Amino acid sequence: MNIVVVGCGRVGSQLATLLSVEGHNVVVIDRDEDAFRRLGSTFNGVTIKGLGFDEEVLEEAGLRQADAFAAVTNLDNTNLMAAEVARKLFGVKHVVARLYNPVRERTYQQLNLDYVCGTTLVAETLMEKIKSGHGHHLSTVGDVEVIEFKCSEQADGKRIRDIEIDHGFRIAAVMRGASTFIPRDETVMKAGDIVIAAVKDESFGKIARYMEE
Repeated sequence: MNIVVVGCGRVGSQLATLLSVEGHNVVVIDRDEDAFRRLGSTFNGVTIKGLGFDEEVLEEAGLRQADAFAAVTNLDNTNLMAAEVARKLFGVKHVVARLYNPVRERTYQQLNLDYVCGTTLVAETLMEKIKSGHGHHLSTVGDVEVIEFKCSEQADGKRIRDIEIDHGFRIAAVMRGASTFIPRDETVMKAGDIVIAAVKDESFGKIARYMEE
């Protein structure tokens, strides 16, 4: 699939990386070029600096050939405008928007927008909506979510056993540079490591500090 993602914050960068890892052609748009540093080392798509509702920027991103579009900035007005431009001017059939402030939910509903409401990490849910009907993919099971993130400075120097939470958070794999490995309890984490892990809803707040903003 050809997918355009607007917003490269914590949600957008994880969404783009997850989709890229699964072999999709992904273009990420953000007005702040430094935001692209959040993308995981496994991301092999295209990045474009610009506004997500600018027609020229969207043309450059190849939106006319896109199968799906996701507006996931932390500004509801930006997401709304970008989604409307993608849907009405470019005719993208599968448009998903992030709703940052639940107070605006009625507006999204009145515009008949497909949206996901959340305040931190909703990348897995957005990916499921974008890829609905497009084959096998990972998904949330009950209250356990499989996530990928880049380790922050808070995680640097900590052992796996210091970070994991019994029955709440478990690290399955670590990508460091060109190598990927299954860690041991004594493995020492480094800032910038890309981690694949399972986390329960109630434990997410406890490990969020280990995720790079």
